[in-house]
Amino acid sequence: MIAVGVVIVFVVAGGILIYATTSHSGQNVTINLNVTGGTKMNPDNPTAHQNDKVTINVTSDTDGEVHLHGYDIHFHTKAGQTLTQKFTADKTGDFPIEWESTGTELGHFQVT
Repeated sequence: MIAVGVVIVFVVAGGILIYATTSHSGQNVTINLNVTGGTKMNPDNPTAHQNDKVTINVTSDTDGEVHLHGYDIHFHTKAGQTLTQKFTADKTGDFPIEWESTGTELGHFQVT
């Protein structure tokens, strides 16, 4: 009986370890980006997992355009307003985010 109990404990502990280290894609992820002067973005490297349902909210203090390359999503910003785009992160990689009019790189969207 004790041997069976020990085996059960090891199987359960192993299952918990495997579950804890496995990627949980397909989650709802909200990213709030703040752009300052068309030159800086916070956070500058937002992340998601493949197949996550992503909501990106962009707020800028300047009129202009923020472009998420790779997904080809454009945010036509007006100072002080928040714009929202929703999409599924179906591509993996490191995707530049830039202030379109000047080509200034604001950061990267990383999907694993």
